[in-house]
Amino acid sequence: MTATAEIGVTGLAVMGQNLARNIARRGFPVAVHNRTTSRTDELLREHGHEGTFVRAETLAELVAALAKPRRILVMVKAGAPVDAVIDELVPLLEPGDIVIDGGNSFFRDTMRREKTLAERGLHFIGCGISGGEEGALNGPSIMPGGPAEAYAAVAPILETIAAQVDGTPCCTHIGPDGAGHYVKMVHNGIEYADMQLIAEAYDLLRSVGGMAAGELAEVFARWDEGDLDSFLIEITAKVLAKVDEATGQPLVDVILDAAEQKGTGRWTAQDGLELGVPITAITEAVFARVLSAQKDARTAAAEVLPGPGQPHLAGADRERLVEDVRQALYASKVVAYAQGFEQMRAASTAYGWDLDLGALATILRGGCIIRARFLDRIREAYARDRGLANLLLDDYFRDAVAAAQDAWRRVVSTAVEVGVPVPAFASALAYYDGYRRERGPANLLQGLRDFFGAHTYQRIDRPGTFHTRWAQDGREVRAD
Repeated sequence: MTATAEIGVTGLAVMGQNLARNIARRGFPVAVHNRTTSRTDELLREHGHEGTFVRAETLAELVAALAKPRRILVMVKAGAPVDAVIDELVPLLEPGDIVIDGGNSFFRDTMRREKTLAERGLHFIGCGISGGEEGALNGPSIMPGGPAEAYAAVAPILETIAAQVDGTPCCTHIGPDGAGHYVKMVHNGIEYADMQLIAEAYDLLRSVGGMAAGELAEVFARWDEGDLDSFLIEITAKVLAKVDEATGQPLVDVILDAAEQKGTGRWTAQDGLELGVPITAITEAVFARVLSAQKDARTAAAEVLPGPGQPHLAGADRERLVEDVRQALYASKVVAYAQGFEQMRAASTAYGWDLDLGALATILRGGCIIRARFLDRIREAYARDRGLANLLLDDYFRDAVAAAQDAWRRVVSTAVEVGVPVPAFASALAYYDGYRRERGPANLLQGLRDFFGAHTYQRIDRPGTFHTRWAQDGREVRAD
């Protein structure tokens, strides 16, 4: 087989197919392979006219079709399938060749794979790709991590197929080893929080405002024209406006209220705990999905557990609720993004990645699921202060949240009074209140810890570490 393709793609499910088509459409000859060859043939039959495709029945044929250094994009399910493809590929490759994992792999797996392949003289790029099926075809946000020299060899292709905003590709070299997949993981965690906040806004306006799905579609469409302008708000309006052909009801009303997850939000929460970063909105969003999945238990509980009434509002009161929820949603979204970016800053230090948070905001402006108008504001914030500890400390976000906080508090208070759960709204507000307090109640926690476990404490009036002999004579002693 003549080595004519510039890149190979193995794994031709929808994302793999659409990325291969995107590459071919941009003028790069691409070799395509799938374990089930019928899927390869289907791609070529339906879309072969879109560019130059080279058909490969085996991985050996795929490798043989590639110009050197060989660049192979692996688009298979995260976990063991990725390792299986790598194990089959490695004996076929030569030093300097590049394997790119474009799935949602756990970043520690990526770090392990990068190290293993480097020992063989091969390059490994863990590449986060966001945008779903449409983004893969028309321009996703791409987050590649790995050796800089390997990225230089794939950058012309990746930066060309990525979404473009103001002439800038939504793709940049994130950092070494697992950095790319880490950023994609946190992106997904922010996505969890963003979606949960939208769901809570919908629930409040439906349960308290008494608004039908069609009315809510109009509200979200209107919100999408202002500061809340984002992909998720845009598609929320479309989902709410969809009518089910079978029943004639709004489609959202006949969808089972049990959310699924694939693990990236859980990984984000787990690593946030490991790093000691309070990503409360993201973690509550994960818990909310877990609780939603307990449908049978909730159905049974609804029969026996009492709660307050849920009065519907009308007229001016409902208009005020809509505006309050809009402001609370914006403020809570700011907190969720602030927490996600704080986590990436902490990870950058812990894992030695030197992440450019402003550059990350830049590549998330287009193509990805969490793309939103205020990502430009985030980019500007880090341009003003590359070492910004928390987005809430930036003048713009400080003022925006301050302006919204009265409405935010009314929304959470109303939700508590009528019994509508708003874990993401409430946890975001609690984080804000906790973060802005110079002194909290952790002094009591330390006293309790010292009492039952001799864990010691520090004082505010003099340096050192201390312990009180609670069960002996009650005297305080130095413990350092």
